[in-house]
Amino acid sequence: MRRLFGTDGVRGTANIYPMTTEIAMQIGRGIAFLVKDKKHGHRIVIGKDTRISGYMIENALAAGICSMGVDVLLVGPLPTPGIAFITSSMRADAGVVISASHNPFQDNGIKIFSRDGFKLPDELEADIEDLIFSQKMAALRPVAEDIGKAHRIDDARGRYIVYLKNTFPQKYTLDNFHVVLDCAHGATYGVAPHVFEELGAKVTAIGVAPDGKNINHQCGALHPELIAAKVKEVRADIGLALDGDGDRLIVVDEKGEIVDGDHIMAICAAELMSRKKLRKKTLVATVMSNLGLEVAMGRLGGRLVRTKVGDRYVVEEMRSGHYNFGGEQSGHLIFLDHATTGDGILAALQLMAIMLKHDQPVSKLAGIMEAFPQVLKNVRTSRRLDLEALPEFQKACRQMEEKLGADGRILVRLSGTEPLVRVMIEGANHDQIDQMADELCALLRKADGQ
Repeated sequence: MRRLFGTDGVRGTANIYPMTTEIAMQIGRGIAFLVKDKKHGHRIVIGKDTRISGYMIENALAAGICSMGVDVLLVGPLPTPGIAFITSSMRADAGVVISASHNPFQDNGIKIFSRDGFKLPDELEADIEDLIFSQKMAALRPVAEDIGKAHRIDDARGRYIVYLKNTFPQKYTLDNFHVVLDCAHGATYGVAPHVFEELGAKVTAIGVAPDGKNINHQCGALHPELIAAKVKEVRADIGLALDGDGDRLIVVDEKGEIVDGDHIMAICAAELMSRKKLRKKTLVATVMSNLGLEVAMGRLGGRLVRTKVGDRYVVEEMRSGHYNFGGEQSGHLIFLDHATTGDGILAALQLMAIMLKHDQPVSKLAGIMEAFPQVLKNVRTSRRLDLEALPEFQKACRQMEEKLGADGRILVRLSGTEPLVRVMIEGANHDQIDQMADELCALLRKADGQ
């Protein structure tokens, strides 16, 4: 049973267990212990988003790492994929991201990358937990000159900006693009506007004034309606909504219509297949992706492989199956030929290159996929429910699945980051699946004693 790490690192309300400075220091010591050997000097990168609690967690992590004789490289506010890039580029031993991604500002989290820029696998996270709770590190603290030091990398943003621009085809510019860009007052605020402007775009930027408390607040990838209205107001060519740590992207077309991760994956997969660059003609997505994406891939002569929810599991499947493109409906898009994790800015650049190549707006490109009606509802619970131990709920699910048949499906799962049960239903009739979802949510609230 995991005690600290969930599906995407450690996450919770800042200054409340497990997101305390005490635990952060121990996590820092655990990471340092795992990477340390006698062969060479050791360095661990630490970056963060714009949450006010990032200061205290950053210092606690750095203290823990230095206390084990490992040096720290501080990059400050930088998108999660940027920290993965810096970790790999600088040949550091690990990278640590202080962020709760799309969660509100009072939450925070810790995610860890290996030296190759990929997220730490479950078994190594379990090793860190064991080191913390077993007290194995207590007698291993170095002293005197063996204690680590902390250094600040002042040009990390510039390095990341250059890297992103180099993923965009040299033959294209964005000279005729008007982009509405929402950085969610998060980690991309000092990066994304520069990337698109330096490639020639006219940028109308919002969500670029972080104050430590406004990250993700009614803006960014969770609230694309904000840029949808702005795109129509200024008659822009495209709207790009990023989340707080910059690893996901939601697009708005020139008409103000929202284009989610599934449609972006369909567009990009089709382009890769046309160039014979989609390995094994396979796209990797999660169980949350719409059935329409599976149909679209089949029509193209490809296939869709599904994983459990979480971009780390998409990446793990891509690596084990030797695939090179995948993602999530929520906007995590992983171009493994360019990056080791989801990157919202990079994904936007790949999409805009396709627009330029075919001289088509997003609205026309998105027609490659027709989404099945889908309803997603969340039930906040007071405790973690054991769904298999709810006979009335399970019976209702089976009966509904029989009604939906082959043209629909039901997916119920516990959130890995919040006390939520997520109910997703797809089918041909929206009113029918909406009613089904309401019934299942009512049964879950009943089981929780609400």
